Amino acid sequence: MRNLTDQIRSKLAEKIHLACGSAIPVNEIYGQLVEPPNLDLGDLAFGCFALAKLHKKSPPQIATDLKGKMATDSWLENVEAVGPYLNFRLSPQAFGQDLLREILGGEFFQQKLTSGNPKTMIEYSQPNTHKELHVGHMRNACLGDSLVRVLRYVGTEVIASTFPGDVGTHVAKCLWYLKFHNTEPVPTTGRGEWLGKMYSKGHLKLEDEEKTPAGEENKKQLTEILRQLEAKSGDYFQQWKETREWSIQLMKDVYAWAGITFDQWYWESEVDSASVQYVKDLYKQGRLQMSEGAIGLDLSADNLGFCLLLKSDGTGLYATKDIELAKRKFQDFKIDKSIYVVDMRQALHFKQVFKVLEILGFPQAKDCFHLQYNFVELPDGAMSSRKGNIVPLMALVQKMEEMVKTKYLSRYEAEWSKDEILRVSSQVAQGAIKYGMVKIDNNKKIVFDMDEWLKIDGDSGPFIQYSAARIHSLCRKFEMKKGEPQWALLTHKAERNLFQSLVNFHGVVITAAETYRPSIICTYLYDLAKRFNFFYHECAIGQAETEELKQARLVLSHCTGQVLEHGLLLLGIPTPERM
Repeated sequence: MRNLTDQIRSKLAEKIHLACGSAIPVNEIYGQLVEPPNLDLGDLAFGCFALAKLHKKSPPQIATDLKGKMATDSWLENVEAVGPYLNFRLSPQAFGQDLLREILGGEFFQQKLTSGNPKTMIEYSQPNTHKELHVGHMRNACLGDSLVRVLRYVGTEVIASTFPGDVGTHVAKCLWYLKFHNTEPVPTTGRGEWLGKMYSKGHLKLEDEEKTPAGEENKKQLTEILRQLEAKSGDYFQQWKETREWSIQLMKDVYAWAGITFDQWYWESEVDSASVQYVKDLYKQGRLQMSEGAIGLDLSADNLGFCLLLKSDGTGLYATKDIELAKRKFQDFKIDKSIYVVDMRQALHFKQVFKVLEILGFPQAKDCFHLQYNFVELPDGAMSSRKGNIVPLMALVQKMEEMVKTKYLSRYEAEWSKDEILRVSSQVAQGAIKYGMVKIDNNKKIVFDMDEWLKIDGDSGPFIQYSAARIHSLCRKFEMKKGEPQWALLTHKAERNLFQSLVNFHGVVITAAETYRPSIICTYLYDLAKRFNFFYHECAIGQAETEELKQARLVLSHCTGQVLEHGLLLLGIPTPERM
């Protein structure tokens, strides 16, 4: 439930409430206040449809009647009835006292925007060990991390979790290649990345030899590797433990660079045996079915086919583990909702898992939700770890940071320390990758383009970072004085455009939280940055006509910078002090 945290909307809702004779509750009016399609019409608008139904009059007539009952004052400049809507023009004083003052003091960003939220676990970024992390993995990581930040910002208690795949056929293929075919020495650094290359080579070799005399022997060797991993003993198991750590270190390096943290790490290897035993127990109880030696559940009545839970050789599948994991999540953390951030190719998998949980009588089955997203492609097509046509993530990060240093920061080498240049290049690379991964709506594909994502003059993270950094520099150059600015001086169209954007920040964030779409925050920040640049071009600050106007514009700039900075943080993007 949305809280009435927006002072401007709350005051206006109270005025409308009184004018209509308290016929509609304040909170309902608050929720119906919208931005007009053309901002020249006003700052906020109220549709009179509910009142028209209540009083059995047309909405335009209600709008006209209400206009006559609402007096303007120093806070409310103008009220106009336009068809079924009442349009309101607020004064600079209203924005200054009830918006900018809160942003300036910091309490604007400390409010609990919603209440009654379910305690939620968000599971995201489920990379596999023994594979190399590539740029495609970042869509999941960036989307999940942003959702955690957004939901926490609005007031939801969130448990961030991950579920890496550290067992399975892909691991066996990697260990097989290391054992029988690798001739390279193990590197002293970058072992996680190197391990991913070994997996790719193993997969391709197994594929090439599948229909040759060596194929049958290869299958026996893979089966033996999987048997030892299941039994948790033997040379392959020892090799798995050692190499697994190399992959985990790579994951931790990536998460450290991206500023991503998890409250809980679940591992496939930890739920593997327990999930298989659970399925066997269910079968003994007569709650599952056998088909051609395999065990599962027929979901044909729900058009979901047969959900396979145990193969004929006795090994489990992803669905087996996810059913066990679902139980653990609710037991371990007493959550009310479980969100799985996994790409759209797994839609059938999760429909089957949730339906099986429901049939088995798991009470929280209805509280499990698969948040789908589309995947990342290169300009020439899809990536594949198996085939090795990927863009390794940490190599990409290094390349992007080097490009930022060369293209944008080399001019500052005489002024900035080496540490600052390194720090800013890392922050800008983060801005490019994270914004690029989140700005596209969840259901659309992303085509990765490093040059486009690094531009500072378009719809990109670096452009918004640059706008925020410019404001930092501006406020350092022209010192803001203490005391209440003269808000009434801020009457220019470019200033009003900023007011209108700033007042919508919390509404945008709440909508992003309700719809699990941080992309709309990107759209908002891009628009706000453009509006600031228009204001900066149109409204002189250092050369303002009076000192009072200069100070008022400085405060407006500072508040815009604060909203840009907090908005970027919701995407996991840092703001450099200067660029």
